Amino acid sequence: MENKRLLSIDIFRGLTVILMTIVNNPGDWGHIYAPLEHAEWHGYTLTDLVFPSFLFIVGISTVLSKPSEDQLWKICKRALRIFLLGLSLSFFSKIKAGDFTLVVRLLAMALATVAFLGDYPLRRQFWVAVGAFGLMIGLCFSGMEDFEHVRIPGVLQRIAVVYLLVGLLHAYTSVRVQIGVFIASLAGYWALMNFVDVPGIGVANLEVNKNLAAWLDNYLLEGHLWATSKTWDPEGILSTLPAVATGLAGLFAGRYLQGSPEGGSLEGGSPKGESPEGGSPKASVLFAFGALALVGGTIWGWYFPINKALWTSSYVLVAAGWDLLLLGFLQATVHLGRMADRYWKPVLIFGMNPMLVFFFSGIIPRVLGMIKIGDEGLTSWIYSRGIEPLFAEKINASLAGALIYVLIWAVILFFFDARKRYYKV
Repeated sequence: MENKRLLSIDIFRGLTVILMTIVNNPGDWGHIYAPLEHAEWHGYTLTDLVFPSFLFIVGISTVLSKPSEDQLWKICKRALRIFLLGLSLSFFSKIKAGDFTLVVRLLAMALATVAFLGDYPLRRQFWVAVGAFGLMIGLCFSGMEDFEHVRIPGVLQRIAVVYLLVGLLHAYTSVRVQIGVFIASLAGYWALMNFVDVPGIGVANLEVNKNLAAWLDNYLLEGHLWATSKTWDPEGILSTLPAVATGLAGLFAGRYLQGSPEGGSLEGGSPKGESPEGGSPKASVLFAFGALALVGGTIWGWYFPINKALWTSSYVLVAAGWDLLLLGFLQATVHLGRMADRYWKPVLIFGMNPMLVFFFSGIIPRVLGMIKIGDEGLTSWIYSRGIEPLFAEKINASLAGALIYVLIWAVILFFFDARKRYYKV
């Protein structure tokens, strides 16, 4: 099996994907346990830590990827393909073809799967992605009624942009420059959001729909934003600046895990000063930096509130702190063999095929919702008749619905894992 350090990162990714699947697929959106909901505005819940964990892992994975002569092509290709997978999900519900709408949508997603998850020559992947990007963005601004409100930002889209910038910084700049970008992005965003007046609104503020980030989103992407708000986007333009710092935090953690002159490397063997019988110096350092980030972010949050929708600088530090603590725990247990690998297998399979889960978890509920039984979509019909009646409390039924969905995905992923089929962009 992969060496322990790589295994711990796949487990980290798997835990994040599982939590994402649970919070995105409750049986009943009206009945959800508080930790599985986003904070209304300032503050954070367990759910608010999911997305930054993905970006943190993006940074770690960037360090682990092997450099090559085609590095620039690979970075740009991968960023484009991730962005286009997210944009494809935005297009799904906008495609209309009368009685054949479902069939056409499924064909379009099948084409996207082949184009953006398929394994074929690198240069061809790049140019296919460039062509698809031009086509989709062109449709968004073509004036065609069906596509005039396609959401352009999104979770996968932000992951793509962060990966592109972090990947380029890792490939072509020094650690000193990367640290400078990390500090500048946090401090610069804090200054912009707190001291720059909002055009048409007034003085700088952090209110919903009235802050500088919301203004910029609506100014540049009017009509192509989050459907719930329509005038701003939680994965908007300006808030991507501190999101890059989240990716860089993962990059720094990955570089540390990769090894230092005293610490060994990811290629196997015990680093100097680390033994199965003793503690893990690397885990201890991760715990220490995690605690510092958590405390620092909490204190900064008194002046620049922790806010996931705005991706505030304090939120970056708090989320990175929790990620470092979890990574430290996995290093202390998985790396030193204190918990057998086989116990992690149900989690590991989610970490080995994250993009498959992410993309199709966005498609499957939409497809099932289009299949009607009476006035209900298939998912709602199954839940209301097969799951909800089994529980006295609706909130428990809702959680059960999410867990059943996770189990269904576990079966699918075990199938792919048994055949060594892993899909990457």
